[in-house]
This record gives sequence, structure tokens and C-alpha cells, in this order.
Amino acid sequence: MTAGTLATSEVFTSAITLEPAPPQHFDLAFTAVTQPCPWPKAYGGDLVAAAAAAAMRSVTDGKSMHSMHSYFLRPADIGAQVRYEVEVLRDGRGYSTRQVRGYQNGKPLYVCLANFAAGEHSGSFQASFGEDLPNPEDLPSSADYLTGRSGGSMTEESKAYWSGGRSFDMRHVPGPVYLAVEGEQIPHQAVWIKPFDPLRPVAGLTDTQRDLAALAYVCDYTILEPVLRVLDLPWAKPGLVTASLDHAMWFHREGPVDDWLLYAQEAVAADAGRGLGFGRFFTRDHRHLATVAQEGMIRAS
Repeated sequence: MTAGTLATSEVFTSAITLEPAPPQHFDLAFTAVTQPCPWPKAYGGDLVAAAAAAAMRSVTDGKSMHSMHSYFLRPADIGAQVRYEVEVLRDGRGYSTRQVRGYQNGKPLYVCLANFAAGEHSGSFQASFGEDLPNPEDLPSSADYLTGRSGGSMTEESKAYWSGGRSFDMRHVPGPVYLAVEGEQIPHQAVWIKPFDPLRPVAGLTDTQRDLAALAYVCDYTILEPVLRVLDLPWAKPGLVTASLDHAMWFHREGPVDDWLLYAQEAVAADAGRGLGFGRFFTRDHRHLATVAQEGMIRAS
């Protein structure tokens, strides 16, 4: 079964299904297998989500993950095992901290710090949802948009992957950037996101923890797209190469991820072969769940 034929949430849940392993470097260790995709390297969100799952499985006192800060050191092989080693840096009454390192072929390829909080009563504020946007039901899915289209470096495999191989339905405002920059060449966009089907339970994680990992997983697919949009660089442009360099994510409050989420994004900077994107996740009833910032390599020949 290929990634392009799934069109279910199985790709995501498989990515965060961890097997315990004997630790070699730190306190705990798990292994996971990177998921199929039609590129030379594994999807970056695969590593972030698996590391999040490993960190959450190491915290057993009820604290919730509230932030992750990651660096991508090397590309990961596709369909191959990655070993995630978890170091317990601190367990305090209010906060706990973990370091997670991902290894493949004996070399470190990913590292992150994850912080956890017990939570306490205080004031509350959240960012606004933004301007009125079309409902996701009124927008074409990626599969609808790509039907009958071709061009650039897009292959049938990449077309199938964009259409149904990423576990989540994604609907763009003002339009996607697969084959061309649809809509205005502006430094912001929004993406409605929803799993193709209800997320399955994942061993070792509560449903709330699985949902946090889902945000960590799906955020990486499109976070650089506002930068690509303003630079007029569609994904299928021949010679375009992108890669995640570093990634930060903050989880503000719990919320359902089986319904449509709005991922509001903007380009912050682009220069010297790098671009910085910023994004926020909102529920349909305007609850601000999480914030993302990522710098990536953008190489256009």
C-alpha cells in the first residue's frame, strides 16, 4: 500500500507508533519507522511528531507538553527505523523538560527540547481568528484541485501523495501552490485542515497527547508555503529544493483535531536561501490551539 492510496489517518498514526528499545545514550529509547513520501528524504513533521510522542511517553505525572524547539541535522531515510533517545533533564513540581535525539544509521539527525507544565489558574487571552474566510466545505480538496492537472516536476506519485497520502485533507485560501501560485502573490495564506477519518488510538498515548502530536505532524506540510507564495515558487517548479532547518511550536490549549482546523500562516522573512514562516491553529469556533514558527532552506535553481 502506497502513501497515495491510503487517504486515511493511518500515515500519521503509524508515524507516532513507537516501540520501546534499550537506551544507548540517555534515559529512555523508542523506535519508529518513517512514512512513505515521494521525495528523496522523509517528511520533517514525521520526526517532530515521533519525538513529541517519545517525550510525552516519558512524562507520567500528568503534565502537558506546552512547547517544542527542534533542529533538523540530517535528512532521514524513508521507510527506515529512527531511534529516539529521551533524556530527562528536569522534573519539577510545575514544569518538566526533556531532550529528544533522533538517530539513524548511527548518526544524529534530529534534536529537540520539549517542556511540560502542570498548569495553573491565571488570566486568559488568545489571538483573533482573523478576517472572514470561506468555509472549508466550499473549497476544493487537494484531490479535487489536482484532478486532470499536470505540469512542472509533478509526477503521478507526488500527485497521489498531495491528494490523499498525508492523512489530512488540506484546502487553501486563496488557493494552493502545487503547480502554480494560485491567487495573489502575497505573504500570507490560510489552510483548512482535517483528518481524512477519525484519528485512531495510539499505544502509549492518551487521545489528548495524540492530538498534540497530530498538530506537530501536520504543521510542517505547509508552514513554508507563504514564503513560496510571495516568492512565486510553486512546489512543482523544476529545481526547487526545500528542507526544514529549525522548528518551534507552542501548545496553548486543548481542542478537538478531528474537525476542521484553520491554519493561518504568514511569511516573516526570506533571504540567503532561507525563509521563515509563522502560523496559528484555530478551531472552527475560534479557539487558538497552537502557534508554529519554522525556518527552512529554500533553494531554487
